[in-house]
Amino acid sequence: MRRTDKEISKRSEIDEIINKAEVCRLAFARDNEPYLVPVSYGYDGENIFIHTAREGKKIGFLKSNDRICFEFETDAKIVTHESIPCKWTASFRSVIGFGRMIKITDETEAMYALNQIMLKYSGKEWDFTKRDLDRVFMWKIEIDEISGKKS
Repeated sequence: MRRTDKEISKRSEIDEIINKAEVCRLAFARDNEPYLVPVSYGYDGENIFIHTAREGKKIGFLKSNDRICFEFETDAKIVTHESIPCKWTASFRSVIGFGRMIKITDETEAMYALNQIMLKYSGKEWDFTKRDLDRVFMWKIEIDEISGKKS
């Protein structure tokens, strides 16, 4: 990171940002074509979990390249200045990382992953049927690199 004064290096603060954020943004790449998409997610302190439809643009990108970039942000607000327009800025905390997106094929692991997403948004675990799981693909993002920034 160029601005080390803005770097967040404590993993506990990085985890706090991930847990507090409402959306995860995923960036994919295929044949020199980028694709960025917001998704709901779950996080267990080690891996990020998402679900997708069984077909679509994300699936097409993942078939050719399972490497992704992810981003979370919290506490974003615009900081204004009364008379100097170039003094306007943004205040935020963010996390950016890189990893591999792996399709979960084990039913027990898929149930765990889906419950990580539901825990984040509902605060409780749910019972899912095999039919529920058969409607989606469940994915685990194995984190290779992660960093945080505050501004």
